[in-house]
Amino acid sequence: MRARAVSGGLAWVTGAGSGIGRAVAVALAGAGWRLALTGRREEALRETAAMLGGAAALVLPADLTDAAAVEAAVARLPESPALLVNNAGANTPRRHWHQLSAADARGLVDANLTAPFLTSLAVLPGMRARGGGLIVQIASVAGKGASAVSGPAYIAAKSGFVALSASLNAENGIHGIRSTCICPGEVATPILDLRPQPPTAEDRARMLQPEDVAAAVLFVANLPAHVCLNEIVITPTFNRDQAPAAQAVSKLP
Repeated sequence: MRARAVSGGLAWVTGAGSGIGRAVAVALAGAGWRLALTGRREEALRETAAMLGGAAALVLPADLTDAAAVEAAVARLPESPALLVNNAGANTPRRHWHQLSAADARGLVDANLTAPFLTSLAVLPGMRARGGGLIVQIASVAGKGASAVSGPAYIAAKSGFVALSASLNAENGIHGIRSTCICPGEVATPILDLRPQPPTAEDRARMLQPEDVAAAVLFVANLPAHVCLNEIVITPTFNRDQAPAAQAVSKLP
């Protein structure tokens, strides 16, 4: 029997105060992992910690776009994490080329690419020392191609995020370190409220739910240590981007 990622180890989850990050934390706690939770809002992190069914969680609020803050958070971890889930991210309502300011663009690149770059850098030495580790990168289908919805800064950052994950495997697989990039389509999380036209409740019900992405994280974490699942693309069965063309085709004689 090949070794598997051991539940009961330390998992560090970023963006853990809501949405996908909160669902991932709950799922990992249920599987026996010990949790460290990071995000900007301490109150939201404590709400997540209270949902973990009695499992202990270390709450580490931090601005992950700040290298010094990342280093300080890692210094407070009781041990090197066996699992890092890079989930923190952001977008803005005014996201398109004719709306973005330089500061907005920089902020989105920092939140969606600089932050996971810094956290990945921070855990690598400890993972090498312990003989391996797993990093799960929660990117987006926006990182797989252009979109009229997500905005250029978000798309560029998520595209870089996908490449970041691939480069981790290329250089660190020899150290027993694996990186899996999960690219979900639309997920019903609070970030949707920041869209210029937020989806309806009916649309959100058809989307992926945070628990669906959390299930994918658990699947990856339970794979044997010799298996690296490089990338997962998950979309809703009813894909809103493709629905108009599919509906038109279905009416053809």
